[in-house]
Amino acid sequence: MKIKNIEVFSKNLALTKPYTIAYKTIAEVENVFLLITLENGVVGVGASNPDLEVVGESPSDVLKNCQSGYFQKFIGKKIQHFRAIIFEIGKAFPDKPGTLVLWDIALHDAFAKFLEIPVAAIYGQHHYSLPTSVTIGIMNIVDTVKEAAEYVKQGFKVLKIKTGQEVGLDIERIKKVNEKFGNIKIRVDANQGYEIKDLEKFIKATHTLGLEIIEQPLLVGKENELATIDPHYRSILVADESLKNSNSAINFTPSPQPFGIFNIKLMKCGGLLAAQEIATIAKAGGIDLFWGCNDESIVSITAALHIAFASANTKYLDLDGSLDLAEDIVTGGFILKDGLMSISDKPGLGVELMAR
Repeated sequence: MKIKNIEVFSKNLALTKPYTIAYKTIAEVENVFLLITLENGVVGVGASNPDLEVVGESPSDVLKNCQSGYFQKFIGKKIQHFRAIIFEIGKAFPDKPGTLVLWDIALHDAFAKFLEIPVAAIYGQHHYSLPTSVTIGIMNIVDTVKEAAEYVKQGFKVLKIKTGQEVGLDIERIKKVNEKFGNIKIRVDANQGYEIKDLEKFIKATHTLGLEIIEQPLLVGKENELATIDPHYRSILVADESLKNSNSAINFTPSPQPFGIFNIKLMKCGGLLAAQEIATIAKAGGIDLFWGCNDESIVSITAALHIAFASANTKYLDLDGSLDLAEDIVTGGFILKDGLMSISDKPGLGVELMAR
């Protein structure tokens, strides 16, 4: 079955409420979308929203790349060769994960729809339901507790609290949430906001609270400093901005491992094929997987969930990136109930385009 048509466009998706992380405040997000139409009318959908600060590529860069004449060459190509197409794009646009992921997701969706199977079935599904954390941005203690209460009321069992601006306040926020919601699992994400002394202070003050993970505490490039942290606590440290691709995974796998958990984001690594490479390396090194996201369409969130469920060493999900969107171009995709995420048995990603 051949590719008949391709269409790429961008859309600013408003958030229902802005939020703050260690280095910026976010109110709306630009996502780039790709529609790949096959001869039989099947449409594969892709979405991309890379973080310029993390990977050096913006959604505007993605749109510009994909509107170039280069991609017209894939019209007429058989969808059965989707892997070869992905590899070719990766070579043509090295270090452009936002461009690659757009095509990777759309091609996976189109191919799985052609076979009439879910994307996860291409690789073999290991997991069928896992809880996702939901994110609370940086705010004062009262507002942190208030937002936590809202999410607990909605049925979420795992909270991820953004930290990294002031360690003393971070500690008090975590303690207060734990005090109010002792049966809720807590994760924290410093977004590179700590120095090693801050991390040591944070761990010392919170080690009795049973934190599930501590995500990317130090700046990229300072990973070696984590060797001073007790191995027990290193085991719950998560590589996020430090982990961009399979080369990063290889660097962080030998002992002493600075991180016990890898955060795989499709927007960092370039798609499902690249994510599978990282997952394989992590499994060989005994490292658990944590699947994260940016503020993304249901399309790419669902794609991440499919490959996460196809990876045996997946342990954590943080795929809440579409929950605060005020709009999207699709419906369907993942299933969310009481904080648990699952996928349907519909072909491809199980998403349906809305009228535009």
